[in-house]
Amino acid sequence: MNYVYILQCIDGTLYTGYTNDLNKRIQVHNSGKGAKYTRGRLPVKLVYSEEFNTKNEALKREYAIKLMKRKRKLELINSMK
Repeated sequence: MNYVYILQCIDGTLYTGYTNDLNKRIQVHNSGKGAKYTRGRLPVKLVYSEEFNTKNEALKREYAIKLMKRKRKLELINSMK
């Protein structure tokens, strides 16, 4: 599977990414070896994810989420609770 995910960083900011192994990717972020953005904002917490069959679908969705304003991302996160 392919995943798009949103992390909440320790400072309250949100980070959106793509992976094909969600659990491993979260571990990489929290080990300080993930994205440069998250390295200084540890620990991170997974607050949202979506599954896709293809990498292309996931990357398109990641891009769409990254274009969203913070308010819309929070609405998306809260819609899954």
